This record gives sequence, structure tokens and C-alpha cells, in this order.
Amino acid sequence: MRLLVRERLFSVGDDYWIEDVEGRKVFLVDGKAMRLRDTFELKDTQGRVLIELRQKLISLRDTMVIERNGEELATVRRKRLSLLRNHYRVTLVDGTELDVSGRVLDREFAIDYDGELLAQISRRWLTVRDTYGIDVVREDADAALLIAVAMCVIVLADKER
Repeated sequence: MRLLVRERLFSVGDDYWIEDVEGRKVFLVDGKAMRLRDTFELKDTQGRVLIELRQKLISLRDTMVIERNGEELATVRRKRLSLLRNHYRVTLVDGTELDVSGRVLDREFAIDYDGELLAQISRRWLTVRDTYGIDVVREDADAALLIAVAMCVIVLADKER
């Protein structure tokens, strides 16, 4: 599944569509304004909330929390002892860990599990300015979760900058 994301996607308070490569709307990102922390909802085309992303207010390191149906699904934070500045760890509630590494600010990074590529985020195969793609590699992967992970990593990296 290959999806296109407009760069202005992460403006809190604005709503944006994530489209497939044929221009069909697939997911709606609803940025919640007037909140103390960054909060986004990822919705399907019927407006149902699939995943909520929010910044954790009190933590030693910047952390984003991903929730589904009001229950925590995962936390995303920069890896503590990483030689690569753009290396993040995603911890799912079941203890599974995903790694995110690459050039996040350039929108060139990958999400993998135990060395297996799950999703590739890139601008390389696009000619539209301020747009990047999310290529979900595994067909059985949770696309909404991988999109949420990519969004969290980008928000955290932009805050570090």
C-alpha cells in the first residue's frame, strides 16, 4: 500500500487527507487545536477514529502515545543511546518493539521489526514538492498504526530541531 502525505499535514488544528497513489482519500488526519499538547486523530473515510496520537506531557524525553479505542497501543520516543540522531523506538503494549531509523527531517526513514522492513517513508519516488510517501511493505501490517508511528516520529524530530 503506497500512500501520499502532504507536508503541511502536521499543523495542529487543521484537517488533511492521506491519499493513495491514484488520488483517492484513504485516511483523514484531524489536528486538535486548543490543547496543551500535540494531539491528532487518524480517521477512516467515514469519519471513525482509528487511532489517536498525543504528546505525553510529563516525561524525561519527548514521547508520543498512540491509542486505539481509548487504550494505549504504543509509545514512541527517541532511542536513548543511539549514535544516529534519527533513531526512534516504538514500544507496543504487548512488549513488541519497532525500530525507526533514517533521516527523519528529510523524510527518508524506515520502520522495521526485528530486521524486517514494515514501511518505508520517502520523497525519492515523488516529484510533487512538499509531499512524501509511506509505502507499507507487508500486506498484513496495520497500515493505520504504521502511519501513526511515522507521524509521531516526524512530530518528535521537528520538535528537536
